[in-house]
Amino acid sequence: MAGTKAGGLKAAKKNLARDPNFYAKIGAKGGKNGKTGGFAANPALARIAGAKGGKISRRRKATATTAASVTAASAAQVATQDDVTLAA
Repeated sequence: MAGTKAGGLKAAKKNLARDPNFYAKIGAKGGKNGKTGGFAANPALARIAGAKGGKISRRRKATATTAASVTAASAAQVATQDDVTLAA
């Protein structure tokens, strides 16, 4: 494995000299390696998985104090931005 860009180019040149289809063979192996077919082969499975992901929220439930503090923080940020604009 090459440690520098020049070494990588040298290795690539050597691989292609040894076998002109070296990188094509590697790419073909990757394409043939899959067993399940993924979501493209089964749209119904993709729909089910998407529905599961949409139902599960990683956020906590909003509380009245959290919503109020977010509104106050937003107002303070807008005021700060206006002060910077006026100062410039």
